[in-house]
Amino acid sequence: MEENYVIGIDFGTDSVRALVVNANTGEQAGTAVQEYPRWKQGKYCDAGSSQFRQHPLDYLESMESAVRGALDQAPAAVRQQVRGISVDTTGSTPVAVDRQGTPLALLPEFAENPNGMFILWKDHTANAEAEEINRLAHRYDIDFTKYVGGIYSSEWFWAKILRTLRVDTAVREQAFSWVEHCDWISAELTGMTDPLQLKRSRCAAGHKALWHQDFDGLPSNAFFTELDPLLDGLRDRLFSTTETSDQPMGTISKEWAAKLGIPENVVIGVGAFDAHMGAVGALIEPYSLCKVIGTSTCDMLVAPNEEVGHLLIKGICGQVDGSIVPGMLGMEAGQSAFGDIYAWFSKLIIEPVRTLLGEEEAAELSKKLIPHLAEQAAKLPVTEKDIIAIDWLNGRRTPDAKHTLKGGLLGLNLASDSPRIFKALVEATAYGSKAIVERFRSEGVPIHQVIAIGGVAKKSAFVMQTLADVLNMPIKVATSEQACALGAAMFASVAAGVHANLQEAQEAMSSGFDAVYEPREAQSAIYQQLYQKYLEAGAYIENEFLQKAYLELT
Repeated sequence: MEENYVIGIDFGTDSVRALVVNANTGEQAGTAVQEYPRWKQGKYCDAGSSQFRQHPLDYLESMESAVRGALDQAPAAVRQQVRGISVDTTGSTPVAVDRQGTPLALLPEFAENPNGMFILWKDHTANAEAEEINRLAHRYDIDFTKYVGGIYSSEWFWAKILRTLRVDTAVREQAFSWVEHCDWISAELTGMTDPLQLKRSRCAAGHKALWHQDFDGLPSNAFFTELDPLLDGLRDRLFSTTETSDQPMGTISKEWAAKLGIPENVVIGVGAFDAHMGAVGALIEPYSLCKVIGTSTCDMLVAPNEEVGHLLIKGICGQVDGSIVPGMLGMEAGQSAFGDIYAWFSKLIIEPVRTLLGEEEAAELSKKLIPHLAEQAAKLPVTEKDIIAIDWLNGRRTPDAKHTLKGGLLGLNLASDSPRIFKALVEATAYGSKAIVERFRSEGVPIHQVIAIGGVAKKSAFVMQTLADVLNMPIKVATSEQACALGAAMFASVAAGVHANLQEAQEAMSSGFDAVYEPREAQSAIYQQLYQKYLEAGAYIENEFLQKAYLELT
């Protein structure tokens, strides 16, 4: 049988990973990771104002390095046997482009302008614009937010566009259109980046840009013009149709074929977001909650349209036909911070060490700190009097997005040492996950099992056991440490025609599961009580926030 290889490219928050896979057997032929050099230096970001931008050169240079590195690990013959490439990215991560589809930051006059760069998913500079979108949508003749949980987020497409147009005249005058990262990088590989012609991802458009077939595409120009006249006419320079990720974007350009050293007939698939393709790589099935657990979380669900398609699920990140598995309703939720919370606590402890003792000592401590805290926290009992933490350190994504909310710690005393506080933070991330599960259930969508992928899922038994206890459900952890890239590779195999459909690709290429965390009955019982305290504490924080906001307005 002829050997067929495909490449999945996974653009994460900090780096890009390339995975070369035998599409017939699922055998990994090579993999490589490349960090984004400018991002690593902290360029174009200001955490204090929640500004997080990434330069397109970081994506292009790192992708080339990662793909070539992965292919270098494979036998020489594999390069000529590559049939397809598909890409997943973070999102919503849009960029302003000119008439040719070139990101503005690739033009000399915008090379150092953060507003001409990709606006990363976790950029929250558009909180005010998101609120304006919600207020208008909820009083408009058609509520264009009804398929995205009823609440539009500052992490999403339109809020980011509107804010950028308002604050940067140069970008406003030069931007012809806007393109999501997963669409642009896939189009770039084909050499055809015309924003009026490139295929747009169903996943990105449906979950973040208010696209829906019932709206005949995007919301009306009248809606956007009433929101702000700066948006007048932009709808016509975007898109009206979308494609699922089993479809081809096109064929690789001669330039990129030469750069990567692969044939000129390689098919490039339509892109999607990382969590959605990761769920496919982790063998998501109807009513399985697939949690992609890393710096934040994305929670994926699929179900038959005929069973749940009539529901409008409140407070999630959208329900889109075909956004995860073609032919099924894809639903998304998630937490704005998960592993980022543990990283914040680690930095809080380590920073004085760096200042007082130097970089070398701080770096050595950094390697050991989180594993040490997890080991110590695992030894602590779970009691009704434990510290309660609220996990909104980066705002709340779901249920019910509100990115201006803040986190909290309640119940501290003079015995509250670092392992106890770390334990409370881990529990808070688990409570946030439980809130999402309970929202789906209360809206009529059952959850039969939980699947976990991502760095935290693979590295921290303490976190995963706590999560199983809080959810009071078993959690299966996918074997692959690269489930997102593997899911992208599966889609590439279908787009390239190696496999007839996604199910066939999953059966041929899956690596299965290598761990199961079972809930512990005694701990789960106590966690159900602590979860109620978490809900009460969160409600208090949110009500105080709303009261303060009201007083400021009056």
